[in-house]
Amino acid sequence: MDLIKIGKFIADCRKKKKLTQEQLAEKLYITDRAVSKWERGLSLPDVDKMLDLYNILDINVNELLNGEKIDMKDYEKKNEELLLELAKQDELKNKRLITDMWVITITAFIFYTALVIISSILLEEGPILAAIICIATVVLLVVCFYGFKLEVDAGYFECRYCHHIFEEKNYFKLLIAPHMGTSRYQKCSKCGKKSMAKKVMNNREK
Repeated sequence: MDLIKIGKFIADCRKKKKLTQEQLAEKLYITDRAVSKWERGLSLPDVDKMLDLYNILDINVNELLNGEKIDMKDYEKKNEELLLELAKQDELKNKRLITDMWVITITAFIFYTALVIISSILLEEGPILAAIICIATVVLLVVCFYGFKLEVDAGYFECRYCHHIFEEKNYFKLLIAPHMGTSRYQKCSKCGKKSMAKKVMNNREK
């Protein structure tokens, strides 16, 4: 999505309604600074403000996210383009989450191993060494759980039997499930069969 184009579109629609940034902000119960950020292409309106914004500016979601008024004859085409763009954005976001997960987890393991080895060489066995190892282990577990959360939040799972794509956000269920990489042994919500469902970055069924 072109945030600059969307921002200019919001500004143009606001001016056509003869509203200042302050007046639009008042109607949406936000600050004029937030409206200014939209119009400069620095951010998008929050989801909970979009419906009111559509009504005030007399536009729809496709027009807002495309950054232009859409003729009815072009509506279907623009809608398809928007869905493709949203799917692409979703895939990029999920790929970033998976990348962050691997970077954070691997870095934590390297740091933990190095700290334990160096501490064992420099310090004699005793309470100080034990405390360092215990603290390092706790930090490693916290970081690993955060990495696990990033993995769960990223993408979807695909059944190996019927290829149905589904989400599973039950952290405990995923934590105890047998896994290999990002694939986890799960029951498909459609066919009911259990398999090593692989992680995919977009939902092709949408």
